[in-house]
Amino acid sequence: MHELALADAVIDAVEKNLGGRDPSSVKRVLVMLGELQNIDLEIFEHGLKTLLEGKAIDYRVFSIEIEEAAFLCNNCGESWKLSEQSEIDEEEREAIHFLPEMAHVYMSCPNCGSRDFTLESGRGVSIAEIEFDMIPK
Repeated sequence: MHELALADAVIDAVEKNLGGRDPSSVKRVLVMLGELQNIDLEIFEHGLKTLLEGKAIDYRVFSIEIEEAAFLCNNCGESWKLSEQSEIDEEEREAIHFLPEMAHVYMSCPNCGSRDFTLESGRGVSIAEIEFDMIPK
């Protein structure tokens, strides 16, 4: 269950970014989950909640957003999203999840047909923002 490991890594990153602040001063954490990660959101959220039990950081400060997978053609500059690729079936999406470079096998630029494109977003897990209470405790 990689969702639990990812939740643990997110908490660890927040804790390492406290910069001497009290953990209870964390007011908001925006977590971006890349669409290609194919993370079960319910399991990830449960992992956060479970791992934060007994800690000063409140589970409710975590906001989670899914970052869409987007591509950019290196040939013509066209950009598009994975969600716009209706010809890709679930098996192919699963292959792209495990190996994002497989996108070049299953997709081409919708404008010029080139398979020379770059994955611009939607891969990985990141913390986009950490907001702290400015009033020291």
